[in-house]
Amino acid sequence: MSGGVDSSVCAKILLDQGYEVEGFFMKNWDYGLDGDDCPSKIEFEDAKKVGKTLGIKVHGFSYIYDYKEKVFDVFLEEIKKGHTPNPDILCNREIKFNVFLNEVKSLLNIDTIATGHYAKIEQRGEQFILGKPKDNNKDQTYFLHALNQYQLSHSLFPLAEYSKDEIRQIARDANLPVSEKKDSTGICFIGKNKFDEFISKYLEAVPGNIVSETGKVLGKHKGLICYTIGQRKGIGLGGGLGENLNAWYVAKKDVKRNELTVVQDTNHPLLMSQTITATKPHWILEAAPKVGDLLEAQVRYRQKHQPCEVVSVSAETIVVRFVHPQRAVAIGQSLVLYENGQCLGGGVISDYR
Repeated sequence: MSGGVDSSVCAKILLDQGYEVEGFFMKNWDYGLDGDDCPSKIEFEDAKKVGKTLGIKVHGFSYIYDYKEKVFDVFLEEIKKGHTPNPDILCNREIKFNVFLNEVKSLLNIDTIATGHYAKIEQRGEQFILGKPKDNNKDQTYFLHALNQYQLSHSLFPLAEYSKDEIRQIARDANLPVSEKKDSTGICFIGKNKFDEFISKYLEAVPGNIVSETGKVLGKHKGLICYTIGQRKGIGLGGGLGENLNAWYVAKKDVKRNELTVVQDTNHPLLMSQTITATKPHWILEAAPKVGDLLEAQVRYRQKHQPCEVVSVSAETIVVRFVHPQRAVAIGQSLVLYENGQCLGGGVISDYR
């Protein structure tokens, strides 16, 4: 229970279905703040208020060390390489559905964990399928694609058949104190901070040249760690500097030369790619797609599924070619594949062209 409306209603639904329910709050980040200003304390207090309303225990668990080692340190290493990692995927795979799941099963004899993710688990024979939820706008299977059969077999996603509006109404009807609480957005440990200001506390931001696609120097960047592919705001170039008044977009980060390449067309060829390679692929049903399979894929969260064809696949990589070029593909994000609404798995994007 995070202290938000989704996980709170998740507990309410499970109680209504007859489960024995206990709540668990996970503290994964040390914000360096004391008292009432600490986000973790605020969220934990909200979770405990919900627990009191529902009549269930809410325990507090700390995984600050595990999160730093298995998620945040990996995140920093990828940022240093000029990549765009997704810590939420790592957190689900390594912390929530690994360290936490195993601890509560062994120490507290808990059978199954449940979260407020918008996704669906279906059991077909001895296999567990990860599918899309009723509310496509809230679909979070992208963040869950790295889970395995064991993890899915000991998990529940009670929100699968509900829309966000329905979840809000259930919270109101149950007089839950978080019924009108805003959804959390962005990366949890960054919070309300600006990304470049946050990341500069952990990695050195080395200024360098901003260049056009022809290599013309246009200005200075703050440090490549502060930018991501497709970024428009915060580049620091005026709209009239180039051949037209259009906004600038980050198209390439050259770590060796410490150069940031920018373009002025939102659909510029440097921002578009059709063939994408992902490494270390993981398949939920443990069987990889076959060459020639016509599937759908996402290269970022909240993207509509895009038709693609499997070009090659091995234990180390998978290559797909999209029917339509994809914009602003970023190395370090995940390529996640689907077939008829079923999430097959995916891998980390390592190349695109």
